Amino acid sequence: MPERLMAAIRADLGETAGWTFPHPTARADIERALRAAGVERYVALPYAHEAGMARDLNEWVLDRAAESSMAVPFATVHGDDDVRAVVREAFEAGARGLKFQCPVQRCGPDDPRLDPAFELAAEYDRPILFHAGTAPMFRDSPHVGADAFASFLNSYPEVRAACAHMGTYDVEAFVDLVAAHDTAYLDTCFAMSSAAPETMDFDPDGVPDRVFEVHSDRVMYGSDYPNIPHDYAAEREHLLSRDLPRAVYDDLFRETATRFLGER
Repeated sequence: MPERLMAAIRADLGETAGWTFPHPTARADIERALRAAGVERYVALPYAHEAGMARDLNEWVLDRAAESSMAVPFATVHGDDDVRAVVREAFEAGARGLKFQCPVQRCGPDDPRLDPAFELAAEYDRPILFHAGTAPMFRDSPHVGADAFASFLNSYPEVRAACAHMGTYDVEAFVDLVAAHDTAYLDTCFAMSSAAPETMDFDPDGVPDRVFEVHSDRVMYGSDYPNIPHDYAAEREHLLSRDLPRAVYDDLFRETATRFLGER
């Protein structure tokens, strides 16, 4: 995201959660670090915390992604924008999906203002990533929760939809939704990090191996890099320490994201 926006996000997280961020924010530096870790592609996930900024933000992300061989650009929109126009423009310009940081944007998966965005996601066959769980500081938000995510899945069964952070702190409820809906996905971002007990008061050992073994086709690796307050290796070292079958790791680190993007 643009430097000023990235700085504002980090300042807010630093004030709210006490986090500091050791990782770079310039695209060239981000990509250098990701390549060194073996990453071939990453998804750029903007979000608009207020009305009127999504169109410019989407354009900025798409312009930078066009210069990259690694970036897969998503777009965003705020519930008080001209939702249909903003999203259609982004999809026509090459956005591969939508991102909603529900508690920050104050518009969740069951917000009727976003129906035009969801309808376009179905029309263009684009996936959606929601921060729909309560972690790490959103237990009181009315815009998150398994019920809201379930409402979306029932209303738009043709749209592939992921909940970030394994749906923490309601992992079991979100895993149940994955079991019940073929288009529901989860990502491991933050929640399955070896740093999760310190950064978000969540023990990744509480998620049994069976979740990954049974649902590896719908659970994908995520990291939130570079906006993480711990070493990037922590995002994957806990998963790797589980000694899961090779086919499960293939799904987690490549195949499931490919399916989520509609490339399979």
